[in-house]
Amino acid sequence: MTKKDLLAYLQQRKTGVARPEAAAYTPPTQPEFADERIEIIPMDNMRKSIAEHMVRSVQTSPHVFAVSEADMTNLVRFRTQHKEEFLRKFGTKLTYTPFIVQACAKALLDFPLVNSSVQGDKIVRKKYINIGVAVALENHGLIVPVVKQADSLNLVGIARAVNDLAQRARSKKLKPDEVQDGTFSITNMGVFGSLMGLPIINQPQVAILGVGAIQKRPVVINEAIAIRDMMYLSLSFDHRIVDGALGGQFLERIAHYLTNFDTTNIV
Repeated sequence: MTKKDLLAYLQQRKTGVARPEAAAYTPPTQPEFADERIEIIPMDNMRKSIAEHMVRSVQTSPHVFAVSEADMTNLVRFRTQHKEEFLRKFGTKLTYTPFIVQACAKALLDFPLVNSSVQGDKIVRKKYINIGVAVALENHGLIVPVVKQADSLNLVGIARAVNDLAQRARSKKLKPDEVQDGTFSITNMGVFGSLMGLPIINQPQVAILGVGAIQKRPVVINEAIAIRDMMYLSLSFDHRIVDGALGGQFLERIAHYLTNFDTTNIV
């Protein structure tokens, strides 16, 4: 500092010239969309939960997919002939879902490794079969109530459980334990007209079945072309413990049980 600098500083003090102040700090704001054609919709709690669960599942499980189809002709004929009597006799509707749940329960008994979960480097094989059935809600949400001990129920018991859980799911009257402890899940995309889809595994389970719409298609049977009621089945499974051979065998077993469903286990 020189003498000239010091004199200039003292002169500034005498004249009261203030130093320029720093501009006031303004915190950054979130960017706004100026385009009026865009609407920003915050996720509600259910949508946040679904989003987090789906992302976590894809990050956790190496998904592998297999697709097959079931000949539903005999089952469609059986349901058409008996649905009114079923409702009158048992007080509940007979949809296709109970048949699918029953087929899955039987296949899980045949291939128990699919009825498992993964904890670190350990496989946790469940000795109970609790099958979750996805239910679409009016607000575009989704919930998966669970049919407990599905392997111990006959078709009437499964139908009553499925209809009751679905009805109370849509009216938001499910109990917390009714959406817990599932060991396998089913999602029916066919109710919306979709022929096929590849669902995301419902953690901590290791497999989920997607079912498509039942559609009349020409198929070859005994060297002849016939019109049959066919339904695509898609299985998503966790490749950490379910290999392609096991996944394929399990899926074909479900298709077998649907094509050749057991009429002796109705009641």
